[in-house]
Amino acid sequence: MKFTEQVSNSFVEETNERLAELEATLLDLESEPSNVDLVAKAFRALHTIKGASAMFGFDSVASFTHELETVFDEIRNGRLSVTQPLIGLALECRDLIRRLLSGDEDSCHADRTRLIQALRAFQPVDGQPPSAPAKKEDLFGTRPPPERTYRILFRPKPELFHNGTNPLGLLNELAEMGSTQVVATTRTIPPLQDIDPESCYVAWDIIISTRKSMDDIRSVFIFVEDLCTLRIDLVDDGENQDADDYKKLGEILIERGDLTTEQLKACLSEQKRLGELLVERGIVSAEAIEAAVLEQQRVREARARRNTNGQCENATSVRVGAEKLDSLVDLVGELVIAQARLGQLAGMLGNTDLLNVAETMDRLAAELRDSTLSIRMVPIGTTFSRFNRLVRDLSADLGKEIDLQTEGAETELDKTVIERLGDPLIHLIRNSCDHGIESPEVREAAGKPRRGLVRLTAYHTGPNVFIEIHDDGAGLDANAIHSKAVERGLLAPEATPSHQDLFNLIFQPGFSTAKTLSNVSGRGVGMDVVKRSIDALRGSVEVQSTKGQGTTIRLRLPLTLAIIEGLMVTVGETRYVLPMSLVEECVELAREDVERSHGNNLATVRSELVPYLRLREWFSVPGEQPAIEQIVIVSVEGVRFGLVVDSVVGQHQTVIKTLGKMYRHTEGLSGATILGDGTVALIVDVSSLIKASSVAMQATS
Repeated sequence: MKFTEQVSNSFVEETNERLAELEATLLDLESEPSNVDLVAKAFRALHTIKGASAMFGFDSVASFTHELETVFDEIRNGRLSVTQPLIGLALECRDLIRRLLSGDEDSCHADRTRLIQALRAFQPVDGQPPSAPAKKEDLFGTRPPPERTYRILFRPKPELFHNGTNPLGLLNELAEMGSTQVVATTRTIPPLQDIDPESCYVAWDIIISTRKSMDDIRSVFIFVEDLCTLRIDLVDDGENQDADDYKKLGEILIERGDLTTEQLKACLSEQKRLGELLVERGIVSAEAIEAAVLEQQRVREARARRNTNGQCENATSVRVGAEKLDSLVDLVGELVIAQARLGQLAGMLGNTDLLNVAETMDRLAAELRDSTLSIRMVPIGTTFSRFNRLVRDLSADLGKEIDLQTEGAETELDKTVIERLGDPLIHLIRNSCDHGIESPEVREAAGKPRRGLVRLTAYHTGPNVFIEIHDDGAGLDANAIHSKAVERGLLAPEATPSHQDLFNLIFQPGFSTAKTLSNVSGRGVGMDVVKRSIDALRGSVEVQSTKGQGTTIRLRLPLTLAIIEGLMVTVGETRYVLPMSLVEECVELAREDVERSHGNNLATVRSELVPYLRLREWFSVPGEQPAIEQIVIVSVEGVRFGLVVDSVVGQHQTVIKTLGKMYRHTEGLSGATILGDGTVALIVDVSSLIKASSVAMQATS
């Protein structure tokens, strides 16, 4: 790839990220139309997109963005108000900018013309939009002011107390403006017998770092200006500068008026430290030295902090292609396999030095594996933020009032899982808005708020991430689902399944209880796709619903698809791996236990009957079964099931490899892994195995 093409691709990628941020800002602005910070944030995003687009040759993007930027300049200057139609128009413009970035300008022509006309309708009638871009100083004027540092010399007159002023109140008011350090000058306090208790003898030197202006600081002293000597100097303007490039102690003292140039030169000829000399000779008080040193330290610390932050912003993140991360994970997987073989070989040979090296490799490989997998983890909030726009548009299309609330946006998942999670979540949120949330009138009649709520929550539990989609709508109608299931032959008329089993029927292909079709849903397409997508991610779906109160759909997902914790078992000479997250316990199965069940494949585990199947029979493994077998009890979507194996080897960290073409569609297998001795162990797809087994049992019963 040529360098210019790489730069162009990088620009498009970064601009798409800015457009995503712009969309979130516009949605927030719709809720808070008077928030000037949000207006400024949207304006800055548009200004940046326009400037970068022109720089990289995307002239159509730059010119169109300029039209929208002009409207936001009107808002920013108070000549235009934020309204819902304007936000809707801005969101349409944002979508068009994204399309223009793809380079397909021909298909965008009609929409571009329409939107430009709509944007110009929001501009003043007596003038056209300016041809020149917004001034640079206007743009920066929207940013919060930098944190500046001031030196304040506050020298009250003795009669300050006469009008009831307490100088400590002034100092406390300053402290509320920012970070302050105060030095009290006490050298003017007379001997005790000469003190007038109604006179003020103390002065103060204050160093303050604040975003407030000098006028704001001066306003603190507005009622005592005639009763004091006040001097406020800006000593650091908040711009990035070398931390060590600030005035020396002598320069500060001269600037404060505590020292003359001649006195400084005389003291510098001595070998002692300047501060010590000045105090020793009585030229400058110890308090003045302390105040000057505080000023010097404060300014240097502020500059060092800004420089560090600037370096962090520029250097702590690196954009890496997804394919490079995938390649790195594959290599780490191969390293884990090679390390396992090294450990097994070292154990067989019994060489102490080799065993030490193998243990070190084991530790390093584990740390590298964890570090590599953490690089692939991204916050799920990047996916959540997309749905604010979705719910807004659905609310308008359906004539409903719906709010989206998100929790746990910081929860991290493997990027591959997140990429494949977007479409299922869209289906679920659309269903919640269409089928779940009632119309405002129906909600009011039921004693509910007019505005419905869809809550999207994510959280970690053990090796899994759970995502819940909850709505406070009408809930699922168990009777309607039962009737539809009977109509389609999924249930016998006299069947009385549990609510959980009944609700799971909504994931059947083509299943829908909607009486009318809409542009959003109603054709029975979507929920079965959701189920298949989540199953493909080695996850599960659970539905909970209360009629009249709402529905919660809970997705359980693995943290990563690359490496899993597994339980290794054997059947004959073949080894299998079961996902550890599904395993509950292991129990023995003797032949007499089998005989007592009379061929029903049921085992009594803690006073509960648990159905089971033999992996030996399912996968046609040759050989005789042992006298005492092991049942691995697994739990999938609340259902307990037993898998009978010859023996349980133990826990095993499994690097997942895809199966070849001939075995890819083998029911009950999801992949394979290479063991330390070079042999292959098959990874069992527990969920599909249980479903296929249940179908087989029903067919033979």
